[in-house]
Amino acid sequence: MPGPTTLWTPPASAFTDSAMARFAREQGLDARRYDELHAWSISERDAFWSALWDFTGVLGEQGDVVEQPPHHADLGTTAGLPSLEHGHMFGTRYFPQGRLNVAENLLRGDGGRLAVVAADESGVHTRLTLDELRGRVAAVQAGLRRHGVTEGSVVAGIMPNDVDNLVTMLATLSLGAAWAGCSPDFGVPGLQDRIGQVAPAVVVSAESYVYNGKTFDVRAKAEQVLGQIDTTADLVVTGSPEWQSDFADTTAELVLERHPFNTPGLIMFTSGTTGLPKAIVHSAGGVLLQHLKEHVLHGDVRPGDVHSWFTSTGWMMYGWVVSALAAEAAVVLIDGNPSPRRDDGNPDCGHLWRIADDAGVTHFGTSPAYLSVLINAGYHPGEHHDLRALRFVLSAGAPVSPEQYDWLYARVKEDMVFASISGGTEIHGCFQLGSPVHPVRRGEITCVALGHAMSVLDERGAPVIGVKGELACTEPFPSMPLTFLGDGGTRRYHDAYFAERPDIWTHGDLAEITPRRSVIIYGRSDTTLKPQGVRIGTAEIYRVLDARPEIAESVVFGHATPTDEEVVLCVVLTDGHDLSAELIKSLRADIRTQASPRHVPAHVYAVPGVPVTHNGKKAEGAAKSAAAGQPVKNHASLANPECLTAYAALFS
Repeated sequence: MPGPTTLWTPPASAFTDSAMARFAREQGLDARRYDELHAWSISERDAFWSALWDFTGVLGEQGDVVEQPPHHADLGTTAGLPSLEHGHMFGTRYFPQGRLNVAENLLRGDGGRLAVVAADESGVHTRLTLDELRGRVAAVQAGLRRHGVTEGSVVAGIMPNDVDNLVTMLATLSLGAAWAGCSPDFGVPGLQDRIGQVAPAVVVSAESYVYNGKTFDVRAKAEQVLGQIDTTADLVVTGSPEWQSDFADTTAELVLERHPFNTPGLIMFTSGTTGLPKAIVHSAGGVLLQHLKEHVLHGDVRPGDVHSWFTSTGWMMYGWVVSALAAEAAVVLIDGNPSPRRDDGNPDCGHLWRIADDAGVTHFGTSPAYLSVLINAGYHPGEHHDLRALRFVLSAGAPVSPEQYDWLYARVKEDMVFASISGGTEIHGCFQLGSPVHPVRRGEITCVALGHAMSVLDERGAPVIGVKGELACTEPFPSMPLTFLGDGGTRRYHDAYFAERPDIWTHGDLAEITPRRSVIIYGRSDTTLKPQGVRIGTAEIYRVLDARPEIAESVVFGHATPTDEEVVLCVVLTDGHDLSAELIKSLRADIRTQASPRHVPAHVYAVPGVPVTHNGKKAEGAAKSAAAGQPVKNHASLANPECLTAYAALFS
């Protein structure tokens, strides 16, 4: 059976000039035979990661490439794995004698080159050269040092996506300390859930942030959080007199000592869709190497490119896009609403695209939710903007529907790479993503990432092709977490990803690897529906709904009955539409024919909103719990918990 429609084909130059092609040649391989390159990257893992270090010019010392378990980590209260069985994968550490400084790598290159473009709801307002960025990092580094931050400390941030947040994160990493970034739109409970886990030496907070033209206080929330958790952390507010005296010394010199490769670098919090957010500790070097692979090889990011992604500072995509600095590209920091309200009350769909024009963006990061906004508004970026610099559009956060692939090539640009990428906070990177040497096929993630031994496993635990199953990784890689923070953190880390299949990383996605070695993600396993005992993914329903102009947003979840699980569909309707019997019949018919009879919802309801986390992810579990009359475990992680009142009334 032929595969889906090919929407873009790489030119011949991609197989000679792209970084992927050049890297393959250096290993005696040909990028035209990606399967061979990928097989080498997982069968000769030591050689692959060492070659990647050299090819991307990582500044530092490698030492030995890998240390197999048994391994005893030195992570304070989470030290050691004495009660856990070690195997081939769990506990492996890459570059155990390696030393580097993440900030040194992100701040490398020509000092006069463009490094940062900052924008808000008014558009682009700041541009910094690399030398200017280095100067600001030096000043904040000196301030953090005055406040006692050293290697092994933790600094937490509560700031919007602005220059101060970037500079403080880089200064933290430059000292060998770990950065725990939180979005300022979290409420006090959400911030308390996160910062309360990390024992920071310093908390850096913004005074306020602006969204949709309105100013929101941050300082008061930060003070309240520190008053409620057990901490002796100093609170420093950007722009305050203390900031000006301790963190703005223009004469400070940047000191870049090198630290162990596996020094904790980023503490990332899961979105909290099923309970208290997990505080995942990532190694500084592991994340850097993972990101360089993804940017340089898979994204073909080149010196002088400009990479943007609309993201909060608490989402993993923030650290991901900032790492493009290590590829000597500029990064675009975007604060505020991506589609701020115009005077007539409608969203300004051209806002991010004007920023892209102004900044000369080559790599534009987005999400399926944002694409839906543009599609529903009938906005066609290619007709309104000069996108001649644009080479890649990338999307993360949820599966991209086939119709959204069509729209991107019809309404944005024909000659570009579209890369749907999928991985997670847990690995701070991608298991499957795009490539400059692969065709883009409608509705499919292009390829499995180099260095990752991915399989889809059926109920027997056997790898299958062309069949839905559990996405799993069977070989170690550098950006595996070091641990989870908190009591029993290492065991909780083990149980989260290795308990289901000993020494195999089970990621929690329902997925399919096609005969073309592309990947389709159907949704999270913990939100998989099981009507009549058959597992189906929510993404298959969303793909149908994304094509319906009557539907602005939707969420799907299961509702237990004494004998089965019924599919529940809740929709937010676009202006001018009602949930009539005819519309329900039409939606069910589309789902039946385009997905399957088992996907057809037993219940369809109109609701005022869909619960989402502060990172913009649908909180299907929260909707399900509210509808079942059960406590919502992740209430503090939701951006709009008030909408759950409607779900609680559905079956009451």
